[in-house]
Amino acid sequence: MSEPKRRPRRAIVFAGGGARGAYEAGVIQFILDELPARLGHQPRFDILSGTSVGAIHACFLAATAHLTENRGARLANFWNSMRVEEVLPLSMKDLLGLPRRLLGLRRTAATLRSGQAPERLYGLLNTEALERLVMRAVPWRSIRRNVKEGHVDAVCVAATQIATGRVTVFVDNRERSVSEWTRDPMLVPRATRLLPAHALASAAIPILFPAVRIASRYYVDGGLRLNTPLAPAIRLGADRVLVIALRPDIRKFHERALERLRLEDYTSPAFLFGKVLNALLLDHLDTDLARMQLMNEVLDEGERAFGPEFMPRINEVAEQERGRGFRRVRHIVIRPTADLGVLAGQVLENMPVDKSRSPLLRLATRNISTGRSAEADLLSYLLFDGEFVSPLMELGLADARARGDELAEFFSDD
Repeated sequence: MSEPKRRPRRAIVFAGGGARGAYEAGVIQFILDELPARLGHQPRFDILSGTSVGAIHACFLAATAHLTENRGARLANFWNSMRVEEVLPLSMKDLLGLPRRLLGLRRTAATLRSGQAPERLYGLLNTEALERLVMRAVPWRSIRRNVKEGHVDAVCVAATQIATGRVTVFVDNRERSVSEWTRDPMLVPRATRLLPAHALASAAIPILFPAVRIASRYYVDGGLRLNTPLAPAIRLGADRVLVIALRPDIRKFHERALERLRLEDYTSPAFLFGKVLNALLLDHLDTDLARMQLMNEVLDEGERAFGPEFMPRINEVAEQERGRGFRRVRHIVIRPTADLGVLAGQVLENMPVDKSRSPLLRLATRNISTGRSAEADLLSYLLFDGEFVSPLMELGLADARARGDELAEFFSDD
């Protein structure tokens, strides 16, 4: 009598990118609110892994995993309700004082040397209102309960520890253990009960947002080394992975038309800082996917060469040597079909800006109107405003609908 087939263990992986994360919300809305009609049941994720804004989305899905209706709409309402003046309040006086705040790093260093350990450590922007919004949007206490009750198996949040530069992956799982999890010295797993501070630390964009203290250590955006945390999901046993990325596939997205115009915008500080921020938030996704696909091919070719006994035999040795066997991992990657920095520029070009709007918006709009490439990478990370995030969610929803058949297959148990 054959053993019953094991249900696939599915993971969703969210990338980081500040306000760009609204794209992820659009994809989630399709999966949670539209896909169930095709599947005949609610999609289930066993493992949730995220960095930066993706960490907040992972925590939201974990905290609401026991619910069956309107989760996608609830997340969309959270994004649509944002207004940048309320989320990131910034007066003209604050804007003019940014250079002086940069010079305040010496005072911060003196504070630390005196033995004080503030909850937040420096940052050009005041994120208190944004933090309050995040804390209200996620029922944080439900994460641990849903993990204990089996609605999800594990939730991962990646953040970069300032002192060491290493990525700490905070893991809330039923086993409360992550021993023998990885051999990568730059990736440190830590079992914990996830709290708002872990997600806020993961989302702390360096220099712009203040670093967050957890216990005695300070953390910033996990995207500095792990912007799309695929590895934790694989390490925790996923054999189907859905990745929501926030950058287009460069192999399909042609940028030649923008290259000349970008050279003409090179003298713009906002343009330069946006490009630097893109470079800082590293994305090893394609490398990780290539490595995973190579392993799948090795396993397939091994079975073709040595027959069906190949997998059991190699895994017998692997489990003795490394504590876990090999397995095939299927994946789907949903990527934006438009450049989100260009989309931000288009929104700013068409946005009527009066004196009631943020000085940052008014300044950015003037720069866009005199620029050539109409890109706004920096603002695309900071534009927590319904006028920008709504088109992003619509793009995510449309891109997910276009992949509806693949997503339906992903959530089947075949």
